[in-house]
Amino acid sequence: MFDVISAGDIMIDFSQCGYGPNKNPAYEMNPGGAPANMLVACSLLGGKTAFIGKVGDDIFGRHVASALKKYGISDEGVVYTRDDHTMISFVSFDDEGDRSFYFVGKGVDHLLTPEEINQSVLERANIIYATYGLAKSESGRASLRFLQDYAEEHGKLFAVDPNYRPESSLHNPATVKQEFTEYIARADIVKLSEVELKLLTGLGDSPEECAKGAEIISKIGREKRAVFITLGAKGAYYHSKEEIGYDPGFRVKAVDTTGCGDSFLGAILYHLACEPQTPLSKAVRIANAVGALCAMKQGAFDAMPTRAEVEAFLAEQEA
Repeated sequence: MFDVISAGDIMIDFSQCGYGPNKNPAYEMNPGGAPANMLVACSLLGGKTAFIGKVGDDIFGRHVASALKKYGISDEGVVYTRDDHTMISFVSFDDEGDRSFYFVGKGVDHLLTPEEINQSVLERANIIYATYGLAKSESGRASLRFLQDYAEEHGKLFAVDPNYRPESSLHNPATVKQEFTEYIARADIVKLSEVELKLLTGLGDSPEECAKGAEIISKIGREKRAVFITLGAKGAYYHSKEEIGYDPGFRVKAVDTTGCGDSFLGAILYHLACEPQTPLSKAVRIANAVGALCAMKQGAFDAMPTRAEVEAFLAEQEA
């Protein structure tokens, strides 16, 4: 059985890591992609995980598949193709560690077809997470609908995170809002960034607006198990039938914020799948710690903390 599986984009992030001998920016090849990042965080906390997605039959595709296995994530749902290359992005950082992306081509992750989805993996899943990145092509949209249908028909929890990247979006904000609303409507668990909250509701990141926004999101489509609004260094807001609240997170020196939101979601899904008795307030506190530790290291996969590191960090913060 798998506690959490994810489907969607997996890629190579060429992350800025200083300067070369000629004083030009230097970049390191790191595995990444929101659904894969999330699984690494979940796996390191103790969850059993699997990835479903499409990569190029190239050096980059083989590298990311190998990285999945390194972190204990099943790659039996990975499909290889020679139609195009594995998704590639270049990631640069400002002085606060916040990143900007430049994507090379369209990649193949969104070309996954329903026929290529390994249903054996779905059958063994507790929670299914699918990124909206699949919706960049008709075949990807069909796969997203297939996953949504499967979750509903087989009683699986369906989790979403729009993972909005204005620089890579093919549509105007109004169209994106409509598409994201339809995507969220069929979800049980929703994670949004403050940018996505504003796009969908027009509301900002103040406590009052987050509370109102989360309530609005919770009423879109099917009844939501939980809604989370991540606010970067300012913590996270959470909303469920049982608990509503805010956790301020942790102040750390950020080196690279790539994957922080994904790591937060990985910790949340771990607790919902593996430790459902944990109060949501505690799960969010732990998830914020995971995100903070992720921000303190370079890369995505390799920046994710172990359970022992998270426990030590929390003990230090609360001493």
